[in-house]
Amino acid sequence: MQQSKRNSGPVLYVFFGMIATGKSTLAEAWAGRRDVAWYNSDRVRKELANIALTESRRETVDAGIYSREFSQKTYSALLAKAEDSLGKGESVILDASYQYRKDRLDVKALAGKLDCRIYFILCQCPEEEMHRRMAERAKDPAAVSDGRWEIYLQQKKRFEPPDELEASELVVINTVAPLEELLRELDEKLL
Repeated sequence: MQQSKRNSGPVLYVFFGMIATGKSTLAEAWAGRRDVAWYNSDRVRKELANIALTESRRETVDAGIYSREFSQKTYSALLAKAEDSLGKGESVILDASYQYRKDRLDVKALAGKLDCRIYFILCQCPEEEMHRRMAERAKDPAAVSDGRWEIYLQQKKRFEPPDELEASELVVINTVAPLEELLRELDEKLL
């Protein structure tokens, strides 16, 4: 496992942003490139609900496994998984929307408690690209995410800007570029 040159201990990477911004694709690729554990909220949520990863749950916004209560359960599970990996001295990736300041502060508190370096990677792209990606994903039987346009519209209203993050721990990345180019950009900014 490779570690940051700036810090020999484990690193906590948080890929976040709105649905269909490419955060999971980029996070999974970064995990493979750095040989670190990757915990994705869509996967963890469905594991907690005891349903198949590819089983679609098209409930209304804020219902079922997407209720605020179940989302909190999911975010708590993500934190527990990160704490376990980091406690073993292993770097880890958390991949979720982290649309609320409180959830991001919980992750920061964990990094502080374990004295590890943390990076928040905010994934963004134009709405047209997000819409295109959601339409593609809707046709993919192997898709894990249930994100769709009406959910994005609600998320857009709720997303709290990451003003609480230090400039040194926040990287904003436009995910329209090819994946390999995005990985090179992260190499430059995070190592």
